[in-house]
Amino acid sequence: MTNDINWELYRSFLSVLQEGSLSAAARALGSTQPTIGRHIETLENTLKLTLFIRSQGGLLPTDAALALKPHAEAMASTAAALARAAASQNEGVSGVVRITASEVIGVEVLPPIIAALRNRHPALQIELMLSNRIQDLLHREADIAVRMVRPQQTQLIARQIGKIALGLYASQDYIDRYGMPTTFDELKHHALIGFDQPTAFIRTAAKSIPQLTRERFALRSDNDLAQLALIRAGAGIGVCQERLAEADPRLVAVLPGQIPLILETWITMHENLRQNPSCRAVFDALVSGLQHYIDPATAADN
Repeated sequence: MTNDINWELYRSFLSVLQEGSLSAAARALGSTQPTIGRHIETLENTLKLTLFIRSQGGLLPTDAALALKPHAEAMASTAAALARAAASQNEGVSGVVRITASEVIGVEVLPPIIAALRNRHPALQIELMLSNRIQDLLHREADIAVRMVRPQQTQLIARQIGKIALGLYASQDYIDRYGMPTTFDELKHHALIGFDQPTAFIRTAAKSIPQLTRERFALRSDNDLAQLALIRAGAGIGVCQERLAEADPRLVAVLPGQIPLILETWITMHENLRQNPSCRAVFDALVSGLQHYIDPATAADN
């Protein structure tokens, strides 16, 4: 029965999908090419499906393989979550906790918080996964998430941290060369930095600031870190978190107070992790650290 298929077969299947060949999959899994080949053959025979077509360029997945891919990925996430949970059951705060956050928060804000946390709990291991995609906590793609939208799932513990204000910023060098715009209309004379592909947040923002559209951007990137680097390098004017900009003496506000954009900030984890001492320690550290980042005065009072 297909219900009895060993997870190792699906693990090999997923690795071949990701790597494109038996040899590459074997290297990725620390196995051998014949073993991976036997796993694929056994899986195909058991499922009575052809999963890959051999070609000069490697193994090409069939439609059946692509249909199975998300389910195999879910199994991989569950297996990884099981391993993390088992590693975290030692006495005290130890083992592995997986955090997911946006690229900017993960690179610019979380490192000192995590460093302080590790100083307090050296047996703790942190996996930091940076993506602007919302990871699925219910299927344990991560243990704890820093999110910029309110979580909807009732099975999640969620703590609202506060609101991160956004603004337009440029480097002082850019302003010295091209001048400071004083109205939104004057932005058309400047190099604007922004997105390439719109998201739900961007579409909402465009309703408030119609000047910030894709066609108006001289420099486009969907990577927030790339946009931030371009702003710092003096390439143009772009959107930046106010708290980040305030901490960077190279940056100056453009049209200050006139950008009605905020990011709600939440820390979330699955309710089943509430009693896990390691997850609880990480959750509390993220709450405290991000509260201080958003509003140092309020955080100091708490």
